[in-house]
Amino acid sequence: MIFALDAMGGDFAPGAVVHGALEALKSSPTTLKLILVGDEKAILNELPSSLPPRLSIHHTTQVVTSKDRGATVIKTKPDSSLVAGIQLVKSKQADGFISAGSTGAVMATSLLLLGRIPGVRRPAIGAYIPTEKGGKILCDVGANPDVKPYHLLQFAIMASHYFSHIEGGGNPRIGLVNIGEEPEKGSDLYQKAHILLKQELPNFIGNIEGRHLLDSDANILVCDGFVGNTLLKFAEGWIHTLSSEIKNRIGNNALYRLGALLLLPVLKNMRKQYDYEEHGGTPLLGVNGISIITHGSAGSKAIKNSIFVAKKCVDNNLIQDTKASLSEHLGANL
Repeated sequence: MIFALDAMGGDFAPGAVVHGALEALKSSPTTLKLILVGDEKAILNELPSSLPPRLSIHHTTQVVTSKDRGATVIKTKPDSSLVAGIQLVKSKQADGFISAGSTGAVMATSLLLLGRIPGVRRPAIGAYIPTEKGGKILCDVGANPDVKPYHLLQFAIMASHYFSHIEGGGNPRIGLVNIGEEPEKGSDLYQKAHILLKQELPNFIGNIEGRHLLDSDANILVCDGFVGNTLLKFAEGWIHTLSSEIKNRIGNNALYRLGALLLLPVLKNMRKQYDYEEHGGTPLLGVNGISIITHGSAGSKAIKNSIFVAKKCVDNNLIQDTKASLSEHLGANL
């Protein structure tokens, strides 16, 4: 099994990517091989010695940045680590691609080079959200701000396979993010989506209000990309604000500092549970090939775990099973 890594993508590239690759190889079977795609000199500078076995370099001369338009990088920067890495998947030289680079560029290039899974109208991005109930997938989180009910049905199906194949949760329950639990709540789009999801999916459990996103029985939370991205960014900001406030208050009070020492094991456990690096990246849903996108600030641990996510996608036949499930609902429309 071979995976191509965008060695120049992300805030801490190429160091984080190189070290993440080395860590993954240490704890993986000898059948796993990795290709670091990017500037050869920069990559070699991050290696402790010579190039180790099962790791190779595919040299490129260009780098995609946040200033580049995602839809045009395949033409403007054809020799970039991002485009060349996805080309390796297209040419069957790699089984999947992992990047911490521009989400828009990875999505656009993956679509242009790998195409869509047959029947997919809108590829989507699903985000894993850790919870006390084992985690959930929120989909879509930014790829599709304007959708139709049928798109939400496909998001639910694709996210369900992501959950069952990658997170190991069988028979996932699906909820529709809405402003109320009653079927008639929300906009015309969400009312029609409720009808369609109930009609097509036996595991659909109805609308989920914002206050119950984390404690509901739903494993899959479906919404359009505008709502999903807003929820995700709010959660990231709220966690950062809360963490900063707790640190400040503890630092300003000796009694609080003593209490914090007693709670340290609990705080460490919670930090690990909600650390996105522990989970790694997520597959682009609906793309006809394994393309994994991880956080732009990903460190070596996130890169390592993203490689393992890609491996699960291949081992558990994510693409093939998604194709089969989507084909069962191609006649559904609303």
